[in-house]
Amino acid sequence: MKRGPIIYVPRDSGALSVGAESVAQAIAAEALLRGIEIQLVRNGSRGMYWLEPLVEVALTPGGRRDGFGPVRRDDVASLFEAGFHTGAATAAGASSHPLALGPVDQIPYLASQQRLTFARVGIVDPVSVADYEAHGGWRGLQAALSLDPMAIVEHVVTSGLRGRGGAAFPTGIKWRTVAGASGPQKYIVANADEGDSGTFSDRMVMEGDPFMLIEGMIIAGLAVGATQGYIYLRSEYPHAHAVLNQAIAAATVKGYLGGNILGSGRDFHLEVRLGAGAYICGEETALLESLEGKRGMVRPKPPLPAIEGLFGRPTVVNNVITLASVPFILGEGGAAYRDYGEGRSRGTLPLQLAGNIKHGGLVERAFGITLRELLYDYGGGSRSGRPIRAVQVGGPLGAYLPAAQFDTPIDYEAFLGIDAMLGHGGIVVFDDTVDMARMARYAMEFCAIESCGKCTPCRIGSTRGVEVVDKIVAGKERAANTALLRDLCDTMVGGSLCALGGMTPYPVLSALNHFPEDFAKS
Repeated sequence: MKRGPIIYVPRDSGALSVGAESVAQAIAAEALLRGIEIQLVRNGSRGMYWLEPLVEVALTPGGRRDGFGPVRRDDVASLFEAGFHTGAATAAGASSHPLALGPVDQIPYLASQQRLTFARVGIVDPVSVADYEAHGGWRGLQAALSLDPMAIVEHVVTSGLRGRGGAAFPTGIKWRTVAGASGPQKYIVANADEGDSGTFSDRMVMEGDPFMLIEGMIIAGLAVGATQGYIYLRSEYPHAHAVLNQAIAAATVKGYLGGNILGSGRDFHLEVRLGAGAYICGEETALLESLEGKRGMVRPKPPLPAIEGLFGRPTVVNNVITLASVPFILGEGGAAYRDYGEGRSRGTLPLQLAGNIKHGGLVERAFGITLRELLYDYGGGSRSGRPIRAVQVGGPLGAYLPAAQFDTPIDYEAFLGIDAMLGHGGIVVFDDTVDMARMARYAMEFCAIESCGKCTPCRIGSTRGVEVVDKIVAGKERAANTALLRDLCDTMVGGSLCALGGMTPYPVLSALNHFPEDFAKS
């Protein structure tokens, strides 16, 4: 049995992009050269991306994990010289190596979070069933197997969990609808087509704790009577694809997936299907069309997917974070999850800080924290050091919020009150050098490029929107064209078939309303 210190190096895409693979190879080679026995574990990222690659060292299994970062390949020899593998590099709390961070779970950015969904991400080996079990995995499934289907649904209803993909529809109500629908076959579909700008929480779950998503999907299947599940994964996530397939194979071998789950007489089968690279396939009905092998185009509603979804059968479509929240809810009870948050926004939300931000990464907190706290207490202000002028929350369809609105709490209803949305929890930061007229134009251009073309307000409206913004910026009949742009936005909101056309006006109008000076520079 291999002994020695356990050294963790992330296999997360974000860490790999800044050299984690090279660092892992260097650590293995240096240990071999020095005759030092180590256990090298490839974990997920903790979500502190300014510290990646973050290397962690535990002298014993389950022991304190000291962090070092950001580590480059050329730093590895000095880490061994300082004795990072023996605990000497961080002695009595005093750093003896410039990259030493002390105990990782005491880093303020991490220590002040409320990680329910991300409790294991960055801690476990993502493809080890044993590691998942040792850290509380499968408790939710065990509880679900002891309940009748409607009791499972009621736990989710009680929790107050709402869809974390954007629409924020109550998850338990959706499940209750599918459970009550009749049909010879039902499906569970995980929307893993994470295409919004500044979002990466789904990817972090799939690369760092994939069994949690799998467990949530199995529980959903037990609740509504579905025996088949699909993870619709964006093709731009090859590392997540590999990890998910490894995890599904491992869970099947251990009896958590397939026929007769854990001897219960219940079945659930799961496959990963790759998307075709279209943003519109993040919309649930376009996703179902794509999953059926067709071009991704939005379906009219009704009928709802809960009644006639995949292949015309009752289907639960939830995004990754929604399904990944379910194991905690079943393991601890719906009321325990409901105790976090405020108003109708219950539980926690993984928020992603990106763009011009000093400390970009993931923050999981209960609803109620303000944008200002996220931007400054966690994010540390802008990376450039200049004032933060605007943030876009909720992806490319989200409103641009000015500094005057930074005290808005993270709460679905609070955001609706300022004509904004939380969406998938992505927050993209801009300093005072941003041109908001250009950002408004980009919103229309993005919609024009990504439109499925099925409805006129989206397909034609977005193209005309680009032209009208250009006229305003060029000073051509500015007042008349500004009125025309607002009228066009009203048509798109009221007439588009789905949220792509219906919400593109949010960033455009917010830029017009809060930053009018940027449209009048010429």
